[in-house]
Amino acid sequence: MSSADLLNNQVPDATMLTGFWYRALPSGKVKSGQLQKTMLLEFPLVIGRDRNGRPFALRDACPHRGMPLSCGQFDGELVECSYHGWRFEAQTGQCQLIPSLTSDQSLKVDRIYAGNYACEERDSFVWVFIPDPVPPGAGFSRREGPSVEAPRVPAFTDKYKTAYLTADLPCNVDHGIIGLMDPAHGPFVHQAWWWRSRHSIHDKQKQFEPIPNGFCMSAHTPSSNSAPYKLLKLYGDADSITTTIDFVLPNMRFETIRAGKFWFSSLTTVTPITRNQCRIDVVAYWNIFNWVPFGAALLKFVFAKFVEQDRRTMELQSEGLKTNPHLMLIDDADRPAKWYFGLKAAHVEAKRTGVEAKHPMSGPVMLKWRS
Repeated sequence: MSSADLLNNQVPDATMLTGFWYRALPSGKVKSGQLQKTMLLEFPLVIGRDRNGRPFALRDACPHRGMPLSCGQFDGELVECSYHGWRFEAQTGQCQLIPSLTSDQSLKVDRIYAGNYACEERDSFVWVFIPDPVPPGAGFSRREGPSVEAPRVPAFTDKYKTAYLTADLPCNVDHGIIGLMDPAHGPFVHQAWWWRSRHSIHDKQKQFEPIPNGFCMSAHTPSSNSAPYKLLKLYGDADSITTTIDFVLPNMRFETIRAGKFWFSSLTTVTPITRNQCRIDVVAYWNIFNWVPFGAALLKFVFAKFVEQDRRTMELQSEGLKTNPHLMLIDDADRPAKWYFGLKAAHVEAKRTGVEAKHPMSGPVMLKWRS
């Protein structure tokens, strides 16, 4: 299926990829002794912290009658369903008690599980691993943890500042992600006197390389038409300042700026909530611009402005998409979007056939566009 076909004919298994870690909730929203309801990839989840402060995630449906477990009670160890009082161990989902059973009834309670999900806390967020679906009728059992850890924001020194932002996007994850990696919308969507304007558009040329499960914009000097990037020259010669941008399935954009011992690093994700809704989360670390008064607040202001401009653009685009118009991708500015769809299609096909996924890039590629 071509990238244009994928844009116009979304199918559930190609739209939302299972078998990956996803950001679920900001850490600050997950309080000890409380249950938080959320959704990832149309899976309803209940998330909390046990009495030791460790986060956990269960499917938000009691295996008895489907009552949301988020409606129940939690004592720091057991989640109790509000319908019939069934109790489940928070970390494993294993049933511990069914109050309606009499002493002479032999149901083996410990063989019953509410669906549990691997859960880790990283960089101000609780991450949840969404496994591949089990065959129909397989029942509930304790899920083993994934073989890989949840992603981290890269850090290059022990001391740094941090900030994060989150915003809902009224579109499917594919449109959110290709908007995230789109190199040509900046002068039109992100206009500001302190950033850039459409009058600063000029030719650009960047090299891209294949990496496992993704692609990389090779190390390059930052854009010359953005005011904040010009400040980086205070840290050294322009040629010594480099930016690297990686995209990795299912939804991760890593950006790293290096200027000698100074650096900026961020991990942006676009997480599918439902087929028609996703969420953008940005977490950044840096040890740069520490001399700037209220530097962290200013950087968060810039992030917030950017995210709101992207959110508003997605909101407007969603109106146009309601009529299912024919869409197109062009070279070279839309080539990263084509690679993204190619990576997804290869991943889905590899799962179906068991054959190793074929990367859509055969080697380094130089792309040119104006922005």
